[in-house]
Amino acid sequence: MEAAAVVRAYHQRSKHQLQRYAAGPETLDWDAQPDPFRRWAGAPLLGLPLVADALQTAWCDLPGPAQPLSVDSIGALLELSFGLTAWKQQGPDRWALRANPSSGNLHPTEVYLLVQGVAGLDDGLYHYAPREHGLELRARGGIGKPGLWLGLSSIQWREAWKYGERAFRYCQLDTGHALGALRYAAATLGWQARLVQGMAHDELAALLGLDRSADFGRAEAEEPELLLQIGPAMPARGTAPGAWDAAVQWHGQASRLDAHPMYRWPVIAEVAAATRAPTGTARAADIEPSAAPAQPAAPRSEMPAATLIRQRRSAQHFDRRARMSAAAFFRIAAALLPGAGLPWDAWPRPPRVHAVFYVHRVDGLAPGAYLLPRSDSGAALLAQALPSGRPVAQAPAGLPLQCLAENPALAGSLRTLSCHQAIASDACFALSLLAEFDTLEPWRYRERFHEAGLIGQVLYLQAEAEGHRGTGIGCYFDDAVHELLGLSGDPLQAFYHFTVGVAMDDARIVFEAPYAHRENNGA
Repeated sequence: MEAAAVVRAYHQRSKHQLQRYAAGPETLDWDAQPDPFRRWAGAPLLGLPLVADALQTAWCDLPGPAQPLSVDSIGALLELSFGLTAWKQQGPDRWALRANPSSGNLHPTEVYLLVQGVAGLDDGLYHYAPREHGLELRARGGIGKPGLWLGLSSIQWREAWKYGERAFRYCQLDTGHALGALRYAAATLGWQARLVQGMAHDELAALLGLDRSADFGRAEAEEPELLLQIGPAMPARGTAPGAWDAAVQWHGQASRLDAHPMYRWPVIAEVAAATRAPTGTARAADIEPSAAPAQPAAPRSEMPAATLIRQRRSAQHFDRRARMSAAAFFRIAAALLPGAGLPWDAWPRPPRVHAVFYVHRVDGLAPGAYLLPRSDSGAALLAQALPSGRPVAQAPAGLPLQCLAENPALAGSLRTLSCHQAIASDACFALSLLAEFDTLEPWRYRERFHEAGLIGQVLYLQAEAEGHRGTGIGCYFDDAVHELLGLSGDPLQAFYHFTVGVAMDDARIVFEAPYAHRENNGA
């Protein structure tokens, strides 16, 4: 089967329907959950300093002043993007939270650093160990040019263990969230993060050492996803490092995360292979985002950005009586536009994902469905695919928000469509992210999810800045959502749901500091 046909077949097969869910495990043994922390046995570990508290730039003042490239600044970058933010405990169960959100808190995303010319670090490749907040030296050797690059990979079994065939989608969404987490963290240091475009799958796998099957043995494989160039005073477009020199020395054996997997999902491997970027892939359509119209004022949170980033949580329950001001809603919506500043300078591709807001309780806005096209071409496509809307008169200039339909009973319908989850109806607003799908090239299937996940990360942090909280929803009935909106055919497909509201805390859950175990061990 051709790659494009594989992608379409997978997307249809992995949809949840009202009459059935996508194929997944029939039972879960929570005591046998895959280890959320991969380690590389035999790789030297360098502990990183916990210095993010020293970064006092307020959220409203990002980006902060440029910091020099050093072990300390790299430690802060990783602490604020992929580090632990808390431990939670309820009864005998204890689990970690991280700066980057993840579907089901399963964390399929692994992080690698390519370093050359940074004082205090040997040139080479490092794996980030978030529990230890340290770097494991995977390879010592030169990569051709000085600088810092960060690579992302996915361990698909971590998601498949719980979600079955739909797991590939969630790994890609998590990659987009990770990209956003990294860009915001870099901004606290006054740094840029540039996506390296045009790299083939095999090139990235070799650069990150993910093609070294002997180093994995029986451990779960990792799928390379993205590479970013990071640091102060970056070029407008990310550039790749050179190839490994002949004297490179490799270290470490990957830990096995699940010694006794109960299920296999071969369709995930099929769609992963079909969506890998081939050598020589043309990326002529990848462009820097054009300047957007004037935007409403950004959230004026005076909280240190490092604090706001680390307090981000996924809400488990919302206060169904809470309301949101129209000003806060408009600021959050405007932050999704490609010219709105962070983190969109890290996404040099045309916007292909658009938002439909389901407003429940926003002051001054009638309950109903509202459309936000994120590009001119997207607006034209949406106008053809959806019922015509009317401009929202009270929306600030530069925010092309349209009211599709008023519907006071929408909350109940959305709860049903979001796999019967109350969080979809109890939020102040929810939204569907619609991706342009009809003319999709196979390797861009991943990109659509990455863009949707990046939007999700904006929503998480902008909600925090407004005193609210967000939660991503990967479980929804795909075609029923399309039917609600009046969509037919394949021009647009729902790729993600999200909710924002006022969180209700569970008093039974105890929080612990993220790195108290380091202090107790004298680290």
